[in-house]
Parts: sequence; C-alpha cells; structure tokens
Amino acid sequence: MRKPFNNHHGLTGNAIAGIHVVFFGLDLAQSARPGFRGFAFQRADHTEGDTVWLRGTKTFEKTKPHPASGETFSTRHHPVQSFQWADYSVKPNHQYTYRILALYGDPAHLDPKHEAKVEVKTEVETGLVHSAFFNRGSVATQEYAHRFQNKPPNVVGPAAYDWLSRGLLEALVVFLDRAGPGCSIHGAVYEFQWPSALAALNKVHQGGAEVKILFDDIGSDGKGNAGGPWKKNREAIAKAGIKPQCKGITNGKIMHNKFFIFSQNGEPKAVWTGSTNLTENGIFGHSNVGHIVEDPAIARAFMDYWQRLDQDPKIDDAYRGANVASTPAPPNPWNSLTSAVFSPRRTDLDALDWFATLAGGAQQALFMTFPFGIQEKFKAVYRQDDSVLRMALLDQAFASPKTQKQDEKDLLEIRKRPNVVLAIGNRIVTNSFDRWLAELSKIVTAVNVPWVHTKYMLVDPLGAAPTVVTGSANFSVASTETNDENMLVIRGDKRIADIYFGEFLRLYSHYAFREAVKIYLDKKKKETPDDWKPQYLIDNDSWMAPYFDQADSSARYLRRVYFAGPMAA
Repeated sequence: MRKPFNNHHGLTGNAIAGIHVVFFGLDLAQSARPGFRGFAFQRADHTEGDTVWLRGTKTFEKTKPHPASGETFSTRHHPVQSFQWADYSVKPNHQYTYRILALYGDPAHLDPKHEAKVEVKTEVETGLVHSAFFNRGSVATQEYAHRFQNKPPNVVGPAAYDWLSRGLLEALVVFLDRAGPGCSIHGAVYEFQWPSALAALNKVHQGGAEVKILFDDIGSDGKGNAGGPWKKNREAIAKAGIKPQCKGITNGKIMHNKFFIFSQNGEPKAVWTGSTNLTENGIFGHSNVGHIVEDPAIARAFMDYWQRLDQDPKIDDAYRGANVASTPAPPNPWNSLTSAVFSPRRTDLDALDWFATLAGGAQQALFMTFPFGIQEKFKAVYRQDDSVLRMALLDQAFASPKTQKQDEKDLLEIRKRPNVVLAIGNRIVTNSFDRWLAELSKIVTAVNVPWVHTKYMLVDPLGAAPTVVTGSANFSVASTETNDENMLVIRGDKRIADIYFGEFLRLYSHYAFREAVKIYLDKKKKETPDDWKPQYLIDNDSWMAPYFDQADSSARYLRRVYFAGPMAA
C-alpha cells in the first residue's frame, strides 16, 4: 500500500506499507528547515486499539548523555534525524494512523511546529497471485540480544526459532498442508534437512497425498560435489521416515532449487519457491524469502521442469535446450505478468544478460541483493553515469578468494558514485561499543553465507510498472549455465514490489550501520570499537546538509528525492 502525505507547510512524503514494514520517505521545504531537529513518529493501531510514540536509539547529549546499553527512546524527545525511516514492528492486515511531527529548537524543549498524518493498512500475508514470506534475516540484532540474551536458538528453544522464522517456516507448512487425498506435492530441494519441514511432508503423505521430492545427492558417488549437502540430506530423510518419497539427483553440478508444486486432481495449481534452503541457517539464520505463486500456468511450467529433473539429467545440450525452449529469456512476445526462468541454460548466458538488461533499464531506482559479490555484468550497470538511484545489499564483497582483490577494488570504485549505495553484512562485535549490546554472528557453527542469502532485483519498485526478479539463482555465470535453478520475473504487481521494497530497506538499514562500524575499525586498525565515540543527535541544522546537496557521495540527496517524490498509487 502506498500513501503520500502533505501538511501544506512544507512537510511532505510517502508511506509504503508491506506486511511487517511501513517505510517513510520524508521531505521538508527550504522555508521550514531552519532550526529543524528531526521527526517524531506516533502510531495509532486501530486494529488493537493502542497508541504509542515510536522509539529510536540515538539521543541528544544535552538531555541524555549516558544512555544504557540497548536502551531505546521516544522519538518525541529524541527524534529521527534522517529523511527516510521505517517502522519494523507493524503486524499484517492492521490499520494504522501515523502522526509525523517536525520538531524544532532546543533539545530540552522541542517544539512541534509542523505535523502530518497518514493512514495505511499493512498487507495481508497471502495475495491472490503472489505471496512473499521473509524471515527475520538478521540474527545479528540488538532486539535478539535483548530478548534472548544472545543465547543461540538451540539453547533458548521455540521462542527464538519462532521470532527468527517470522512466519517463513509456518507459511511453508501451511502451503504443504493444502495437499490431501487427490492432491500431490512435487519438490526439488538443495539442502533438505530441517526436521519440522520434513515432518510436514511426512504428515501430508500419511494424510493420503502423493509426495515426491528430488534432493541434491550430487557427490554421493565420489565424483560430483563432494562438499555438497548430500550426506546430511540422506541422514535427515532417513530420520524423518520419508525415504520412499525421496529421490537423489546425482548428475550435474549443483541441484540448487528450493521449490514445491501443489497439484490437485493431477493439475498443478501453485508453487512455493524462493531462496530458502531447509536447514537451520536457511530458515532462521541468514536472510531468505519463500515466495508463493498461485498461477496454474507457472505451476505447470515448474511441473514440466520437475519432470526433466526427475530424469536425473546430465548438464548437456539437450537438457539446456529444453530449459531454454520452455522459458525463453526474454519471452517473445513478453505478454505474461509472471514469467519463469529455468537453468542450466546455454553458455551464451541469455538469462543473465536479460537480468542485466532489466537492471540497466531502471529509470529511477534499482535494488539488488548479492550473496557472493557483484557479477561483472551488474558491475557495469552500477557503474553507469546517470541519476538513477542504485542500491545493493551484499553478504560479502567478492565472488571467490581468486577474485577477491579485483572485486574489492571494483566495489570501492563503484561505491564512490553519488547515486550508488552499497551495504555488506556485519554485526556489532562487542558490548563495549557505544550503547550497543554484543550480537550473535551466526546460529550454527559452520555457514557459507552468514548474512544475506536472498537473490532478488527490484526495478523502479515505486513506479507504476515495477519489476521484481526473485528465486534461487545468484545472478552468476554458474547459476545460469551449470546449476539447476529457477527464477521468477514479475511485472506490474505493486503489492509484491512494496513488500520486497520494505524488506530490502529493512536489511539495508540494519547492515549499512554495521558495515560503517567495520570500516571505522579497519581504518583505525582496531579489533574492537572501544574508542568509537558515542553517536549523539546533532543540536544544529548541519545534519540536514547531505540530504540537500546533489554532490553528496552517500546518495542521501537522491534517496530523499526518490523516496519522498511522486510515485504510482
């Protein structure tokens, strides 16, 4: 849901409501800026009948010089000094009214001179065609440290797992539970290990539905991916008692899919896909999304792909050609609102080229997530000299140790551009840092990706015809020409674009700050941030300067213009 607001005194902006996020892009006329100290937010929840001042972590030194670790403060007294902000504590399908106050003057006696109101309703979790379920995706949080004293979830128990899942696992179980007698579930899964997910499939089978699961077993013969998940997959399958319903895929390189097809009376109806591996880290640790498509045509395409996979094909011209023929990239003609793309494909990288063309065609803004560095075709997109806002969220700066030096050099060059903003996952490493509690780095001992595992692209998400690309593929050469993968390209669905947009900004804001701490430490060559100076709110007008300076290297100017500017309803 998108709602502009304007108080006729120069305070304007937009509210974009997803499922768990309401994001605000804010602006203030030049005549209203002198003496401005920040925004206060009050939220009235009409569904539950309560009204609260929303809270932040920064304070004015004059009025709160010694905040306790982990303490938060009402924005009415310690306002938000930013022209973008978000409420991450909202609930699905709730009606809210926000009062946004522009506060002025002495921090000890802040004067609310201007006020705007905006009413929004958060999205329901399930849509008519598309539904997206994001896990918390940030075990490295102050909230987790506060709630669970930084104990691993396997020590805390169900409360921690529920909080980290944030409805992702629950939504998968509900999706699978649709299947009763006369129905079927066909799945293709890379890492297939979390007990309750496998138990849900066993329950479906015991209830009379057909269950057939293909899992990555490559390397089990000693010739393939020896470091893959095949051994743990086999152990989990045996323990769950679903071995007859499962078949290992042993050929190829990596069977990297994570999808389930729901069929009724032999007709495919819906698909669960996305980036989530069924492991402890996949569901509860690094960021992931489960995406449901209620579209028989898409479900049929996935079923045809599943049947090709079921033959345990080698990565040869015949298999590649079948995937290309069934899902050309781009489709010609491109008439469908939702298109699927299956890999492996030709070595001419047609799908990767299409995704790069979509990214390069952004007119106002581009947002992407990259678990393993930025591939060369997308580096070229982020290097373009124009006024398009481009943001990216990465788990790490490089694709592999072999390319680390060049990738890091390229990233430094790219992020110097005034229209590019990047963030790389990190955590607060010690409770001696300012007012922050120590944060977990991971929830299991060994992880390949600790922070960002999603693979999606948002092209002009606040426009009239947004494009969302999402799925299992890492926007890489391997994910196009050798891995078994799937992606969705969704056009014109503003609801799903708003949901992805809010989740991107949620994690970007989370990790951008943590990366800033890391950069500071690297410059100081310190292992712990003991000498980091407390970050206080600023009691003069200088904090606003970057938001109104077109040459600002942090892209604050461009972000203000895009987030608070005209958008499609």
